[in-house]
Amino acid sequence: MEILINSFQTPYNTAPFSKIKNEDFIPAIIKAIEEAKTEINQITENSESPTYHNTIEALEFSGSQLDRITSIFFNLNAAETNDDIQKIAQEISPILSEFNNDITLNESLFEKVKAVYNQKAQLNLSTEQATLLDKKYKSFARNGANLNDEQKLQLREIDKALSQLKLKFGENVLAETNNYELYITNESDLAGLPEGTIEAAKQLAESKDKNGWLFTLDYPSYIPFMTYCDNRALRKELAIAAGKKGFQDNNFNNEKIVLKIANLRHERAQLLGYQSHAHFVLEERMAKSPESVQSFLNELLEKAKPAALREFYELQQFAKELDGLNDLQKWDAAYYAEKLKQKLFQLDDELLKPYFKLNNVMTGVFSIANKLFGLKFEEVYDIDTYHQDVKTYVVKDNDGNLVAIFYADFFPRPGKRNGAWMTSYKPQFIKNETNERPHVSIVCNFTNATKTKPSLLTFNEVTTLFHEFGHALHGMLANTTYPSLSGTSVYWDFVELPSQILENWCYEKEALELFARHYETNEVIPMKYIEKIKASASFHQGMQTLRQISFGLLDMSWHGYNPKNINNVKVHELEAFKHTNLYPDVAENCMSTSFSHIFQGGYSSGYYSYKWAEVLDADAFAYFQEHGIFSSEIAQKFKTYVLSRGGTEDPMVLYKKFRGQEPKPEALLKRAGLL
Repeated sequence: MEILINSFQTPYNTAPFSKIKNEDFIPAIIKAIEEAKTEINQITENSESPTYHNTIEALEFSGSQLDRITSIFFNLNAAETNDDIQKIAQEISPILSEFNNDITLNESLFEKVKAVYNQKAQLNLSTEQATLLDKKYKSFARNGANLNDEQKLQLREIDKALSQLKLKFGENVLAETNNYELYITNESDLAGLPEGTIEAAKQLAESKDKNGWLFTLDYPSYIPFMTYCDNRALRKELAIAAGKKGFQDNNFNNEKIVLKIANLRHERAQLLGYQSHAHFVLEERMAKSPESVQSFLNELLEKAKPAALREFYELQQFAKELDGLNDLQKWDAAYYAEKLKQKLFQLDDELLKPYFKLNNVMTGVFSIANKLFGLKFEEVYDIDTYHQDVKTYVVKDNDGNLVAIFYADFFPRPGKRNGAWMTSYKPQFIKNETNERPHVSIVCNFTNATKTKPSLLTFNEVTTLFHEFGHALHGMLANTTYPSLSGTSVYWDFVELPSQILENWCYEKEALELFARHYETNEVIPMKYIEKIKASASFHQGMQTLRQISFGLLDMSWHGYNPKNINNVKVHELEAFKHTNLYPDVAENCMSTSFSHIFQGGYSSGYYSYKWAEVLDADAFAYFQEHGIFSSEIAQKFKTYVLSRGGTEDPMVLYKKFRGQEPKPEALLKRAGLL
C-alpha cells in the first residue's frame, strides 16, 4: 500500500508498476478516500466566507492522490487485467461511486459552492476560472445536490448499481472474446489468407501446444480472416461467434444487464428532472439536445443512404459475377469489398503492409508531430511499465523543456480488451507555479511480429495509430491551470477532433514519404500506391457512413426515450436498425450485448460524436490544405486554440478562434464522395 500512497520515487514521478501488488489497491484507495474526505472537511469547516480560492480551487485540487491511484488501477483493468484485478474492480467501484456521491450530495459543500456561484458576476474571473466555477456548480446540480433526502438515497443506490453493472458488462465481453477459438488443422482451409496471418495463427497454436492454426476474436486475427479467407463456411462461423458475444445462453449473457443499465440511466435522469438519459448527457455537449442529434444523424442518413444502396448493389453484383453468389451476407462483406477494391484500385492491404513497419510508422508520426508542433520523442528504458511490450518515451519541445511522458502498448494479449484507446496516468495542471506535465498512453491491438517478419500494419491500423496519437497530442500539449479542464477533458463531441484530423496526414504524399518505406529494401512507398490510397479513401464511404449512423441511432434508441417497455434486446435493436440495414439479419447475433462504447465506456448518448467530429475534422483539415499540410502558422493556431486549451472554453468558441468561422459539413461530404 505504501508504494501507492506516498509520492513515487521514480523518474518523472511515473507509476511504479513493477512494485505495485494487486493487494495494495484496496487499502491504498480506502486511505486515499480518507485523505480526500479530510480535504473536503477543511473546505466545509472553514469559518471564512466562501471564496473562489478557498472553495472552488480547493475542491478542484482535492482527492488528487485518489485520482492518481484509481487511474493506474482502471487502466490496468483495461490493458492488463486478470481475475484478481476484476474482483478488486467489482469491490472498489461501488466504494468509489459512494464516495463521489458523498461529495456531490454534501449539502454544506454545495452551499459554499452555490454562494461563490451566486456572486460570479462580481468576481472578475478569467475565462478558465469562470468555466471551472460553472463546471463545479453543475457537477452538484446535475448529480442530485438539489434533491430531497429520500431522492438522494435513491440516486446513491442507482449509481452504485450502475458502476457494478458496467464492469460486469465489460468482463462478460472480455470472457466471450477469450473463450472462443477457431482451430484449423486442414491446410486447405487457409486458402486466401496472407502469409503473415497464417504464421501468426501457427505461432498461437504452438503457444498452446497444438498442431495447426488458431484464430481468435482479437482484431489482428479476426479482421484478416474475415477479409481474405476463401472458405465461406469458416468466415460464417467466425462472424457469428463475434456477433453473439454477450448474447449466448451462458454465464456471460449481457441481455439483462443491458436492460438494467438502460432503465437505471433513465430512472436517474428522471430523478434529476430530465426527460431521458440523452437529455441529461447532451446538455453538456456541443449538440445540446437529442433532437439536434437525431436531426444531424437523419440529415447524414439522407445524404449517405443513396450512395450506400448503390455501393451495396455494386457489391452484390460483383459477388454474383465472381462466385455466382446470390445471397450476400455479413460474413461476405469484408471479403468481397476487399476483392472489389483490389479490382478497382489494384490496391491490396498485403501489397501495402511491407511499407508500414510499426517502428517506421511510429517514427513517422513523431516526425509529423515535430514538423507541426515542435515535439521531440526519445525512447527511454528506465521508466517502469506494466508489461514488457510497453514502450516509454520522454517528450520535449525544441527548447528541451519536458512536455510529457508517453507510453505505447501495441499488441493483443488475454488480459487486454479489444480495440484501441488513449488514456492518461497523470493529468497536466499548474499548481504552486509549477506546470505539472502529463503522462499519456495509447493502447492498441496490432498484428505482432512473427519469427520471420517485424510487425507490419494494415493501412487501417496505420490510421488507427494516427487516430490514437491525435488524442495523445491533445493530452500531451495540454496547458491549463486545472486538471479537470486539461487535455481531453472537453465536450465529448469535440474530443474526437484532434484524433480524427491527424488521420488525414496518412493520405498525404508529403507525410507518407516520411515513414512509408519497405521493411526489407527501405524503398519509399511508390507514388502510384499513394495515388491509389488517396483514390480509394472514399471507397464504400456510403456504407461506412451508414454503419456509423446505425450505431448512433442504436445508442439514441437506448438512451433518448423511456426504455421501460423494452423487454427484448434483439427485437428493440432490429427496430433501431430498420432504416440502415443492408444485410439480412443474423438471428444468433446482437450488437447491443457487446456494444462496450455505450454500455461500459463513456459514449452513452454520445456515439454520434464520431460523425459530428468528422464534420469538424474535414473542415479543419481543409484549412490546413489551403495553406499547406505542414503550415506552421495553421499548426500553431490549432495547438493554441484546440490542443492546449482543453475544456477551458466552449468548444465552438475555440473552434471559431482557430478557423475564423463555424464548421461547414460540405468538406466532409466532399471528402467522402457523398456530394
